[in-house]
Amino acid sequence: MRDSDTTTLSMERVERLIWVIRGEKVMLDSDLAALYGVETKVLLQAVRRNAERFPSDFMFLLTGNEVAALRSQIVTSKIGRGGRRYRPYAFTEQGVAMLSSVLKSDRAIRINIAIMRAFVQLRQMIQSNERLSRRLDEMEQKYDEQFRVVFRALQQLTAPPPKKKKSKMGF
Repeated sequence: MRDSDTTTLSMERVERLIWVIRGEKVMLDSDLAALYGVETKVLLQAVRRNAERFPSDFMFLLTGNEVAALRSQIVTSKIGRGGRRYRPYAFTEQGVAMLSSVLKSDRAIRINIAIMRAFVQLRQMIQSNERLSRRLDEMEQKYDEQFRVVFRALQQLTAPPPKKKKSKMGF
């Protein structure tokens, strides 16, 4: 895989494989295995052999509810109908980085570089959006008070003049 291949991979494919679960950006074991060109069971076997390198903040087993929620989002087959028999593991950014130390092929190194670039790009996009959102909030608060004054003045100008009481003629 050439550098241009990993760049294309990171921009087009990897970002679609990053999910937010339990407030963490993660990738699923089967997606990582496909990217690395190995079977999921081979990837998990390498992880099990190096379990001390994968604490709970690097990877975790999805709950049944999380699997069901993902299944509805990515339309995977149900368990027992050609789908997975076991709940998938989710790898955080640190867990993905650690995979390169247990999967020692050239492809694993190149794929890991592409994945790390995708995580960094995603983080930058989120930070950029947060800054833009904060700036808009600040502007809204700043201009709300100024516009309130303008709207009050406009309301006074456009309000119909107060009606004068007509004096009754006669006795």
